[in-house]
Amino acid sequence: VQLQASGGGLVQAGGSLRLSCAASGRAVNTDVAGWFRQAPGKEREFVAAIRWSGRLTNYAASVQGRFTISRDNTKNTVSLQMNSLKPEDTGVYYCAGGSNWSIRPTRYAYWGQGTQVTVSS
Repeated sequence: VQLQASGGGLVQAGGSLRLSCAASGRAVNTDVAGWFRQAPGKEREFVAAIRWSGRLTNYAASVQGRFTISRDNTKNTVSLQMNSLKPEDTGVYYCAGGSNWSIRPTRYAYWGQGTQVTVSS
């Protein structure tokens, strides 16, 4: 399984960005797709997750109501729509795939290369 993230950039506070993650070679044991982020000097943290099958989603409390995760099974892509961005949303965003419904990065087996999101105040 290979994951390719894109869509990061520089945006002012209050703006929006849309991240995409293209999954190639997805196996049946990678039913969960997640987004994580890592700010300089901080640990990687959970942002959102979605199941490829069904409608189940999960969000970190810090992004609930502002971010929306979605999937397109026909294209094997997962997107993260980010609205009302705040400076504290700044970081490298990673898409991840795995078989466990979890917010822990160690539970995800596959990772994309990361895309930088910078929110200026």
